[in-house]
Amino acid sequence: MSFSSKLSSFFSVDDDFENYEEEPREESYPESKATTESRDERNVMALHNERRPLEKKIMLFEPRIFSDVKAIASKLLAGQAAVVNFQRIDDEQAHRVVDFLSGVVFAVDGEIQRIGEQIFLCTPHDFEVEGNLTDTMRNGDYKYN
Repeated sequence: MSFSSKLSSFFSVDDDFENYEEEPREESYPESKATTESRDERNVMALHNERRPLEKKIMLFEPRIFSDVKAIASKLLAGQAAVVNFQRIDDEQAHRVVDFLSGVVFAVDGEIQRIGEQIFLCTPHDFEVEGNLTDTMRNGDYKYN
């Protein structure tokens, strides 16, 4: 047999292979013993409960650069509120920080509110804030002494 005939016989389709039929097999699966009762017995915990700290705290922050937002975000994710004072950061960086914190607050189902000229309050979902300091300051209903 020459090399070309060996090569053509190697790549040619065998006539016996075309007529070959495989009989279907029956597949068996192990029986599952799970029932609806066992599913009801599992302990189900809400996601918000895992992040809730033992003590409710309101953290105060005064960021100076954008990377300071990391510490604020981690406190919000841990279920703590944050008061953020933007007096020591330039306006462009403050705007970026507020945008980022808005996303974090949305993720924890919380709120972000402006409570002063350059001060924001960020709260997670389980904090309730009543009143509006901006209206109080605008109306002059406050006294320093």
